[in-house]
Amino acid sequence: MTIRNLRLIAVVSATLYTSAAWAQGLSPAMKVDALPGTTGLPVAYVYVASTPLNSNTNQVVGYSAAANGSLTPIAGSPFPENVYSMAVNGKYMMAASVSTPDINVYNIGSNGALSFATSQNYAQYNASGSGCGSAGQDFFDHTGATLYVQEFDGSNACANTVVASFAVTKATGALTYLGTDNVGVFPGLNAASYFIGNNVYAYQAVDSACMYYSIYGFKRSGNGMLNRFNVQANFPTPPTGVRSYIPALAAADPTNHVAFTMQPANPPGCAPGPLQLASYTADANGNLNTTNTSSNMPATLVASPYDMKMSPSGKLLAVAGQEGLQIFHFNGANPIKHYTGLLTTKPITQMFWDNNNHLYAISHNSGKLFVFTITPTSHVRAPGSPHAISSPNDVIVQPLAH
Repeated sequence: MTIRNLRLIAVVSATLYTSAAWAQGLSPAMKVDALPGTTGLPVAYVYVASTPLNSNTNQVVGYSAAANGSLTPIAGSPFPENVYSMAVNGKYMMAASVSTPDINVYNIGSNGALSFATSQNYAQYNASGSGCGSAGQDFFDHTGATLYVQEFDGSNACANTVVASFAVTKATGALTYLGTDNVGVFPGLNAASYFIGNNVYAYQAVDSACMYYSIYGFKRSGNGMLNRFNVQANFPTPPTGVRSYIPALAAADPTNHVAFTMQPANPPGCAPGPLQLASYTADANGNLNTTNTSSNMPATLVASPYDMKMSPSGKLLAVAGQEGLQIFHFNGANPIKHYTGLLTTKPITQMFWDNNNHLYAISHNSGKLFVFTITPTSHVRAPGSPHAISSPNDVIVQPLAH
């Protein structure tokens, strides 16, 4: 099975994007008019790449989200676009094509409808034009001015992962190639990187069976080009009988803090004990430090995590995986605190927040789109949640301003 096919079944999924919502990675909010037949303005547009029953071709199902989190189909949805790995920047949605090595660009209409604008072949810049490379995640910086494409097997040897950078032409959505950074044996299908508030440094980590692991740091240059740098980071003090913690999923808050999942380990193997969460602080040079220890890092009820997202406020941290979805209180460099139990026990493969306290989460295997309204003091399912949808593979949320 190819990497693209593995990606399409969405065993695991997470994404880096830009954001008025900052670290979770939503794009700049766009102004819209009220939809016909509604009594209030929508707060977000939600797009889900899914595979219809008895089909091998994807489509994009679009919803308008109301202030209470209820969803209404967008006019023209589902859109017959055979894509995955979506990103939004307020004006455009970028998505990787299933059938070709292209990033397709779509205009986002004032009612949320999608219309094709242009496309860009990302593989032509790899391995001396050999066409190597299969898109993993495509994502924006905080401003939406630069698009980044994570590509598996995109190096000159058609082996390692690369990240390609493209400048976005604001008027048309056209992409201009800036360059490619060969990042080596980069995180796999569940990997994403997250910019802190300065829009310069971004982070992610990789854990391969508690044998090969690392925290990855990236630095954005003045023209938008993204390159890996050698980030210095310490590790939390482990409990007795455990030699180390292994970082994996990451999420950043609106300032200079990053959360990581931490797996107890005795390399070259994992150690007994639940997955825990640690908070880090980035300094002016992008290096990371944590004062957390095994005694104050909360354990998660999610043992096999697929995604982790920070709320726009930086006060809530969502962890999702095979066991379901759980929310934690986040407070910068201070230890992360427990908040909820599992909000659902369905496997959650990907999720995003909007700017109105809603968390949207897809379950590929159960064919569901969940919507929760979550604040630091309350949490409830939105009306109509969960919504049935055939094989949801990817989800992205465009927050709206009025």
